[in-house]
Amino acid sequence: MAAENSPRQHPGLDLDVLTPWFTEHVGPITGQLNAELIAGGKSNLTYRLSDDANRWILRRPPVGKLLATAHDMGREYTMMSALADTDVPVPTMYAKGDADLLGAPFYVMEAVEGTPYRKASELAPLGADRTRVIAERLVDTLAVLHSVEPTAVGLGDFGHPEGFLARQVARWRKQFDAAHTRDLPAMELLHAQLADSVPPESAAGIVHGDYRLDNVLVDGDGQPRAVLDWELSTIGDSLTDLALMCVYHRMGAMGGGVTDVALAPGFPSEDEVIARYAKASGRDLSNFGFYVGYSCFKLAGIVEGIHYRYVNGQTVGDGFATIGQAVEPLLQAGLAAVKEN
Repeated sequence: MAAENSPRQHPGLDLDVLTPWFTEHVGPITGQLNAELIAGGKSNLTYRLSDDANRWILRRPPVGKLLATAHDMGREYTMMSALADTDVPVPTMYAKGDADLLGAPFYVMEAVEGTPYRKASELAPLGADRTRVIAERLVDTLAVLHSVEPTAVGLGDFGHPEGFLARQVARWRKQFDAAHTRDLPAMELLHAQLADSVPPESAAGIVHGDYRLDNVLVDGDGQPRAVLDWELSTIGDSLTDLALMCVYHRMGAMGGGVTDVALAPGFPSEDEVIARYAKASGRDLSNFGFYVGYSCFKLAGIVEGIHYRYVNGQTVGDGFATIGQAVEPLLQAGLAAVKEN
């Protein structure tokens, strides 16, 4: 076992413990196995592993107590493995390990070269034409994903698509109730309208669960090389992916959210994104207002949960004091979307 302050030991990753497992399950190592943390915090820990000749990626949950269904490494590994022989760009999966080795389940995958664009300021230097190409290919890739028949790639038992939308609406109402710090009449109204207007279920398909540009690695030609971060993936109504991406873009335009890429010169408008997806997928989007309303409800629930933790002194760092201000605009946007449905 490595000493506590050894450079061979990182948060959630002890290389001296990992190396024998790695050589048995992934392959031989040239020289010494090294690691660099490239994403961490409260999200899954992502390490770049390397030896003298090769590179890999190791993913595991954050260190500490976790919700039973959060940070699901097995879900990510299963989904990307299933998509390996499809036209959806995913990294090659090499092996997964159980919690006995590193204290939590983990997996090792191919290190794919590419850029996850999160900010409009990162796209702007590329120019409007290149930005449009990147955005259009992002939409096209989503349509390709949604064309995959789950049973054809061994995912027939991966989720429970029957009643998916109704369950999701109920789930996020429970999230609001669990994070209650203030009265939100707009939330009550939006929930009631969503519950009363659940559209007929479309064919069950793959749902990424968090599809946006910064969860896709893009190469220098603007081509998606790998879709990442599948921990929320399931089988259900795939149109929720398109709606959620659009709502992320709306949040960015309001000055909040995790990404503002839609503000970059050349990035297609929401109407253009929807039209391109409809053409590529052949899907009926006549009830799309419901999906946008639901996605606003879901994101508002996530933000309200963060606000709850801030109010109760459970957050660490800056930027949380005003996050609750994004909830009401999201709820109002959801009400408008359902009304226009």
